[in-house]
Amino acid sequence: MTRRDDGIYDALVRRGMSRRSFMKFATAMTAALALPATYAPRIAQAVATAPRVPVIWLRGQACSGNTMSFLRSANPTVVELLLDLLSLDYHETLMASAGASADLARVATMEKYPNGYIAVVEGGIPTADDGVYCMIGGRPFRDVVREVTAGALATIAVGSCAFDGGLPAASGGPTGAVGVGQVASGGVIVNLPGCPMNVDNLTATIVHYLTWKQWPVTDSRQRPLFAYGGLIHNQCERRAHFEFGEFVLAWGDEASQKGWCLYKMGCKGPEAYGNCPSQQFDAGTSWPVRAGGGCIGCTMPGFWDEMSPFYRRLQSPIPFAIAPNASVDQVGAVLIGGVAALTVVHGTATYVRERRTMASKGRAARKAAAAAATDATPVPAAEPVAAVAVAPPPVMEAPFDVPPAAPPDAEVR
Repeated sequence: MTRRDDGIYDALVRRGMSRRSFMKFATAMTAALALPATYAPRIAQAVATAPRVPVIWLRGQACSGNTMSFLRSANPTVVELLLDLLSLDYHETLMASAGASADLARVATMEKYPNGYIAVVEGGIPTADDGVYCMIGGRPFRDVVREVTAGALATIAVGSCAFDGGLPAASGGPTGAVGVGQVASGGVIVNLPGCPMNVDNLTATIVHYLTWKQWPVTDSRQRPLFAYGGLIHNQCERRAHFEFGEFVLAWGDEASQKGWCLYKMGCKGPEAYGNCPSQQFDAGTSWPVRAGGGCIGCTMPGFWDEMSPFYRRLQSPIPFAIAPNASVDQVGAVLIGGVAALTVVHGTATYVRERRTMASKGRAARKAAAAAATDATPVPAAEPVAAVAVAPPPVMEAPFDVPPAAPPDAEVR
């Protein structure tokens, strides 16, 4: 980047950022979006010249883990995010105002930027008993979410609780917690599940919009493919040990100290989708498997119920068993295709059975006809004066055409 590059340098000076730190940020976002490095200058130009994006961050039933992940952003730092990329106009944990003044700030942002702000929702949304289990300013949180999402550019659900209800919804929780998609007032929804979500994915999602004026391509559950398109197992640094059959069998054993595969200790990497191994957490220093704890599949739907017990191997790792390199949508397509294939096999087997039944009936008819011909007795002449040639019995034909029988060694499945 030079001083002549379309005013980028001047934009950076106004924002108080150095070229080096900004290009480092652009390069990191390019990697997070799984794009070639050649896209870094384009991302840098788009972000440097774009206005700050207004954000309304709502918090429902949650542990604040996603807010903490946001505060631990490293590249860029949370200060750079707040001062240079985002205009965080409403966040109950981080804003100075409270009570009625906080509500006024939220309403003011909605009125100032109609269809021009981003709604970020953290936490599950209770719906039981008219939403009484989470109230904001005397109103059910459910109603606040509907109001804010109705005028947003997009709604980004951060964390597993906002994705599908998370822990509050586990085992049929009493609050009737659901995910944002079941409450939001329409529009674009981007889900960033995880417990907590990786803040790099949140930043990259917004950067993608600033660069291309459209949101990232998502899977069937509205999860960006750049972050949730591949199995965690395929990116894991312990994958080689899995291939060689080297597994940890007890916590703290020699294999654990050598960094062998944690699959037999309950690691859900072969059954979960995400970019945790490549992006990692805490400024890219580590992630659960590197720390020795294994993946618990927190990016998957209903993981509190479906992936537990977290430290016990699941009986059937369906996605990994079908195709270790498949995406989540490809796995779904394979499952649907498998059902269709079984239907075809069933139909074929039924047809073959009918053909064999017809052939069997035909053979029985021919045998009966042959037996009847053999039992026929010729009538002798009245006076045996001379030898009379007796004509052979007529050959009787089968009463109908019989299809060829299936070979005796044919196997019907």
